[in-house]
Amino acid sequence: MTTPQAALEALNSSGNTDLAAKMARQYKIDRPYLGISNLQIDALYKAWRSNTDMTTRIAIAAYLWDSNIHEARIAAAKILTQARISPDTAVWDEILRWVPSFDGATLTDHACGAAARRLPVDLSRLDTVECWVSDTNVFVRRAALIATLPWAKMNHPSETDLIKSERVLGWIATYTVDKDPSLQRAVALWLRSLAKHAKPRAIEFMEEFGPQMQAHTVKEISAVL
Repeated sequence: MTTPQAALEALNSSGNTDLAAKMARQYKIDRPYLGISNLQIDALYKAWRSNTDMTTRIAIAAYLWDSNIHEARIAAAKILTQARISPDTAVWDEILRWVPSFDGATLTDHACGAAARRLPVDLSRLDTVECWVSDTNVFVRRAALIATLPWAKMNHPSETDLIKSERVLGWIATYTVDKDPSLQRAVALWLRSLAKHAKPRAIEFMEEFGPQMQAHTVKEISAVL
């Protein structure tokens, strides 16, 4: 059975120093980079998942996240990105533990991939996500949209799903005057996704809030309307 220490060692032994240096320049966030591709990370975490129980996976994810290594944090998020987990309270709590440390779009989005699987299981968790909307950390504000992307992508939403979608659109309305580029990209991503599944609602939203949005965000969204 893979241990947290063995998981981190597997990542460390897979690194490429040239790629690590390139990644450090690309992300411009002061943390260790190993130089590992997503395909390599995928192969590793799938192997860990095959020989561990959920308690051990959570321990691996916690250990990897706390290492502060870029690829280790991606692997931490990936090993907890799973649709069917029961009970899942410990997984949700671990993801919540990461939220205050969000400091870049890439790691935020990976972590929110795991969070997005847990929200439909317990809709009351949206109350917690709503608190992120007013957080001083822009990447926590971004997380509120990335974690709720499933409600922008539903082909046949239920009445409850439509209510949740409208709730998120209310959050986006408050973001339309925020000029942070990372947050604006998340706004565009959510609304573009919505437009592919519920174009009339996306058009209606843009008619109301488009005039106060950043021009580049409006342009990106309008491309799919």
